Amino acid sequence: MTGTATVIGAGIGGLATAIGLRRAGWSVTVLERRTELERYGAAFGIHPTAQSALDRLGVGDALREHAVPYRDAHIRTPDGTSIARLPLERIERKAGRPELLISRPYLLDALLAGLDAFGDVPIKLGERVTDVDALAAGQDLVIGADGIRSAVRTARFGDRSGPREVGTVAWIGIADIESPVHGETWGSGRFFGLTPVEPGRTNWYATAPEATTADELRGLFAGWHDPIPRILAATDPATWIRYEMRHLHPALPSFVSTAPVAPVALVGDAAHAMTPNLGQGACTAILDADALTRALAAAPPGPAGVAGALCAYDRERRRSAQRTAFASRTLHRFMSTERTRLRDAAVRLLPG
Repeated sequence: MTGTATVIGAGIGGLATAIGLRRAGWSVTVLERRTELERYGAAFGIHPTAQSALDRLGVGDALREHAVPYRDAHIRTPDGTSIARLPLERIERKAGRPELLISRPYLLDALLAGLDAFGDVPIKLGERVTDVDALAAGQDLVIGADGIRSAVRTARFGDRSGPREVGTVAWIGIADIESPVHGETWGSGRFFGLTPVEPGRTNWYATAPEATTADELRGLFAGWHDPIPRILAATDPATWIRYEMRHLHPALPSFVSTAPVAPVALVGDAAHAMTPNLGQGACTAILDADALTRALAAAPPGPAGVAGALCAYDRERRRSAQRTAFASRTLHRFMSTERTRLRDAAVRLLPG
């Protein structure tokens, strides 16, 4: 079926949804509250299932043009001892393609180019939505892709579910040197990650107690194995990004609302914001967009068709996404524990 939709939010999930809807023949408008799209350079991991979804959306080739494979990574202790390998080889054998890493600006560019190819999907910046029902009244569908503080979610589901802090801050950056090792190093109450992002550069991320400042961060990791201190020294602190780690809690009872005013569907962080420990935030948003737009494309015309498609989307995505969010939250607690001896012994039991 086709119709008229407004997508609120121009992040990964919102842009992917807009592409999928337009490919299905819908008339689409994208509203974004920011006056310009965020273009900070953190790396996203794109699992093979999300790569397949991007292929169906027509942007897979653009993704692969700037992505790098992620194949050899370990979990280490601060002295550099490897205690486990990340299961990247198993993922590649099972899927027939490797996990990919791509910087956020390149992924945004791929999605924007995919949307621009239609030539008739406006992205209106600086549009803060305050009355969701008034906006929905003139639409067949409203998509809430407006992040963890989603106005769409609050308007349709209330404020019981909302951002919850986990007591840890994350720092991310990109160093202009290439690390010889990749993976994560787990210490007591903090950890440090290194991944490729493009030739000659390394994406890094670190977590630390909430009160940690930029000046203190280098000191926290000064005694850790090479190249962690070198990576931090090679990155200008002015380019570091700090954010408080949060997740959406409690889990929503549904990702959709079929109210008499135009129906609403939530995608991405608006539906299931999670801690970044599994590296699945971008993937889940892409899978949401793919599942929702496939369901709508296959639906019969009319309000009943939209309602049925939204129910199908909710069945396909809600429990899967919420399981991923729960697993990521659980992994965060496991990684951040101060009982490192028991944790490390458990990690050593993982299959190689």
